Parts: sequence; structure tokens; C-alpha cells
Amino acid sequence: MARVLCLAACMALLPGAAQAQAASGNEQDNQLGGEPGAGADATACAPRIISVQAARAPHGARPTEGWVTVTLPEVWTRRWPGYGGSAWYRIDWQRGCAGAAGPLALGIDGISVAGEVYINDELLWRDASLAEPLSRSWNVPRWWLLPESALQAGVNTVWVRAVGPAALSPGLGAVRLGDARTVAEEQRHSQWRQRTVYLINAVVCAVSGALFLLAWLLRRREAEGPGYGWFGLMALAWLAYLTTYLADTQWPWPDSITRSRFGMVALVSYVLCACRFTFSFGGQRLPWVRRALWLGAALGVAAVVFAPAATAGAWFGWVWQLAMAVFLANCLQFQWHAWRPRPGGRRPGHMLLALAWLVFLVVALFDFLAVLDRWQVARNWAALSGLLGGQLVQHMGSVERFNRDLEEGVAKARAELAAALAREHAQALQTAKLHERMQLAHDLHDGLGASLVRGLALVEQAKAPLPNERVLSILKVLRDDLRQVIDHGSSAGATVPDTPVQWAAPLRHRFTRLLDEMGVASSWHIAPQWRERPSALQCLGLTRLVEEALSNVVKHSRARHLRVDCVQPQPDTLVVRVQDDGVGFDVPAVQRAGVSVGMRSMAARAERMGGTLTIESGPGGTVMSVSLLLKQ
Repeated sequence: MARVLCLAACMALLPGAAQAQAASGNEQDNQLGGEPGAGADATACAPRIISVQAARAPHGARPTEGWVTVTLPEVWTRRWPGYGGSAWYRIDWQRGCAGAAGPLALGIDGISVAGEVYINDELLWRDASLAEPLSRSWNVPRWWLLPESALQAGVNTVWVRAVGPAALSPGLGAVRLGDARTVAEEQRHSQWRQRTVYLINAVVCAVSGALFLLAWLLRRREAEGPGYGWFGLMALAWLAYLTTYLADTQWPWPDSITRSRFGMVALVSYVLCACRFTFSFGGQRLPWVRRALWLGAALGVAAVVFAPAATAGAWFGWVWQLAMAVFLANCLQFQWHAWRPRPGGRRPGHMLLALAWLVFLVVALFDFLAVLDRWQVARNWAALSGLLGGQLVQHMGSVERFNRDLEEGVAKARAELAAALAREHAQALQTAKLHERMQLAHDLHDGLGASLVRGLALVEQAKAPLPNERVLSILKVLRDDLRQVIDHGSSAGATVPDTPVQWAAPLRHRFTRLLDEMGVASSWHIAPQWRERPSALQCLGLTRLVEEALSNVVKHSRARHLRVDCVQPQPDTLVVRVQDDGVGFDVPAVQRAGVSVGMRSMAARAERMGGTLTIESGPGGTVMSVSLLLKQ
């Protein structure tokens, strides 16, 4: 059976449950087996061990024959291969001084897997369960004051019954007898070695696992992210394996063998995660090695889970030894990866991890040579945690510096953006003012200008001075047009006429009389109903366009006939056409000359409404047409 390789950094590579129980007996300072321990010579009045014997007890009762001399600590399967169940240990001892002052005490480093203790024939202590699921006392040191009433003159006997399956290497740990103060002090040391150190290790594992898994969640897309994830899983797997040392019951497992299977699965998982962490941290791809690791881990887990109970101990031993070999091979290969020369130079983080793995190699060598009996688990685990923890802190520091630089850059960019937005806002205001001025100019030209043209035409065409009422009517029309220009901003809320006829009626009324006085015959062909209503702004824009077109007829055309059409060839299309038989003009020449404010105003207004303005002119007359797409 392999000795304990209690290494830290999450992998003490302790044996599986079978080897672990044997290991508990190897961790003692003062053992009392076939000969007195070191403490027996401290004083002439110390108790003296006379003999230590063991015998099998298949039925649990104390045997009367079959006793053999043993040395504690011991694992009985080395002497009785394949035997599981109960065995009794008989420790005969004698007080050194009849008149020694102070009570005597008994200490035991562990009973594998459960047991009970008698002093002579008086029960001193018993585990809660001596049948499956067994209590777990194999790594629990205990001590008791020996009642003076149970002691006798001469030879006394300590009877210890141990119960455990053969697969879990059952036996008895170190036993000590002495004065209460000495035994209590030794008990304190054993408690530290067998319980406290592992508890500290478990706490470090839990904290490190949570910390690095959180780091992985936050940085899993970065290059070092997988390393954090594998390290966190490695810590949690080792934490699961540590329950082999810390649990005092089989819960939640139904029996000792099942719990041992769980421990070995955790150990295999730990080795897998440790190797994957090493590859990720060192930037090693090794695709075939990774596949082989997964395959080996799957086979190891299958061997542990499906191993027959009768031969489970042998299977656990093989799996443990292979897992340890894989782990140590991983430690060895990383030495070459970390220390070999490379163009970019060696990385400090790789060299630190290589040194940590080198500690494992050295400790394993000493353990195989039987030089070391135990190892400080928590101390070495903290060292390895500190290695990657230091890397984490370093990266977090880099992230914080990057965040500060980013905040400064964002603040600077925000200030520049605010200045740019301020400039854009000022330019937008200027553009809006210019647009409003242009629109006001167009409205004045198309609306008030058209009314002025009509008024001037009436005055010029009149054969006699106009009466006051007629002049007053012209001025009121000019006032109304000016008010309409001023109120243009609120025209969006105006009401759309119910029919095209109602829309065209004011225009027809205002221009028909003027055209009649000028001798121009006019005809109006207006659709009776809207197929799709235009908006109020579109109605106002069409009004301005028609006013400008009719004003041009009055001023320039010298026409004798005029026709106005308003139709909807499609429900979403409105076409308004003004046609005369006047002298016409050269449209391209006027557009090239750029002297016609009216044409530019009409085109701009049609574009703002989402329509298209078309002007065709020649010696036979002029046709102004606007096609407007109505918004659905």
C-alpha cells in the first residue's frame, strides 16, 4: 500500500479512500505498539505497554483464540488479505508507579473505519454506528481519561474493536498511554495534523474555487480565462476529495464503499483539472494529450464506479497510482516548457508554476524513499493558490488601470462630443433660421405677392376709378393673406376641407372675377370627393402653388382661356393642373438664368410636400402640373 503523498496546492495526491485509511496510522509522533513509545521513557512512573495483539472476529464477539502480536499503527489486510468485518486489538499494559499522582489517559489516532474501546471489561467509548453505513473514525484522533474505578492492580487491558470493509484497509492507528497532561498535548498535535490542517485546506479550496470560477465567468473570453476556470474546478474537486479526511459519517452515501468511490472519482477529476489548468496557464495546446487525458479519466472513473466490492481495494489502488503517475508526469513535462529557452524569453508566471510543481516531484520522491511521513497540506496549497492568485491580482490591476485610462478617454471624448454637438446645434439653428426665412419669402411671394398682383391687375384694368368698397375689399384680401402667412406655423392643426370643391372654392372666388374683368375665360374641373384626404399642410401648399400659377397667368401669359383641374387618378395620388393658351415662355432658359423667384418657390414647395412639379410651355400656352403623393 502506498504511503501518503499529502501534497498541497489542491493535490496532495493522497491515496484513495483505501490508501488514506492506512495513511492515518503513519501520521503520529509517539506510537505505542510492540514496544514503548518515546514518551514511555520520560518518567519511571509512566504506564508500560506489555504487548499488543490482534485477532479476527467475524461475528463481532471478542475472540478467545487466533491472537497474533502486531505493531501499531497497522492495517490488518496486510496480514489477513481480503478479510473485512471486525477485528479486536488487545493492548496489555502496566502502571509504572503504584503511587503516581494524577489520572491516566488513553489516546488513539484513529480506528478504521469505526470501532469501540473498553478498559478491562468496562465500555469507554463506542462509535454511533458499527454497521453500514459505518461511522467514520479512521482519521479522528480521540482521547479519554481512564476511570480509576475501572483500573486494577497489576496488568490492565485496553480492548479495541475495529470494523471496516477489506477494500478500505481497516486497522488501528497509533495508541498512547500516559498521564492526562501528556496525552492531551499529544492529542492536540494529532488534532492539528489529522483534522485542522485538512479543514484549513478545505476552506482555502472553497474560497479559491469560488474566486477563480468567478474570475473565469468575468473573463472567460480572454486568453487567461480557461486557466481560471480549470483552476477553480481543480480546487472544488480537491475540496470534494478532502471530505475523505473530514467527514465523520457516510452521508449522503449509503455505505463506506460508495463514499470511497466518490472520493476516488473526485481524485481523478482533480488530476484531470490540474493537467488542463497547467496546459491553459502555460499556453500548451497538446491536442492528443488532452484527448488521452479525457479518455484516461473516463476509464478511471468507470473502473472506480463499477469495481466489484470484493476487489474494490485493488482497483482503487491501481487508479490512485495511475492518477499520481499522470499528475507527476504533468509536473515533469511543465519543467521543460517553463525553463526551455525561447525567442520571447521565459515567462515569470510559468517559472513560478514550474517551481510549485517541482515541489510535488521532490516530495513524491522522498515519500517513495520512505524519507517523509507527512506533509503540510495547507501551507503548500496556500503557496500554489497564491501563485495564480498573484496572477489574478496582477491582471485585475491591469484591468483597473485600463478602466481608469478608459474613463479618462471616455471623459475626453464626451467633452469633444459635447463641443461638436454644440457646434452642430448652432449650425442647425442657423440652418433652421435660414430655412424659415426662405419659407417666409416663398409664402410672401406666393400668397401676399399673388394678392398684390391681383389687386394691381384690377386697378390697371379698371376703366374708371374703383369705388371705396372695392378698394377696401382688395385691402381685406391682402390682410387675410398676410395673416395666413403669419399663421402658417399653426396650419398643421387646421381642418382639411371635406371635399376638393370646398378646397378650390376660395381660389375660384378670388380669381374668377379678376379673370372675367381681364377677358380670360376660365373653367374649373374639380373632383367631387377625396379618394384619400391630403394633410392640412398639403392643402395649404397646393393653394400656394395654384395662386402662384394663376398670378403668372394674370401677369405674363396674355391668355384668353384658362383651365384648372384637380383629380385623383389613384387613391394615394392627387394631381392639380393649371393650363392656359397664352404666349408661353422658354422654361429651360428661365431656369438657367435663375431670375424667376416664382418657379424656384413653386419647385421647393412641391418638394417639401413630397410632390413633383412639372412646367411645360411653348407658343401655344403653358401647363403647370403638380403630382402629390398622399401619406397613408
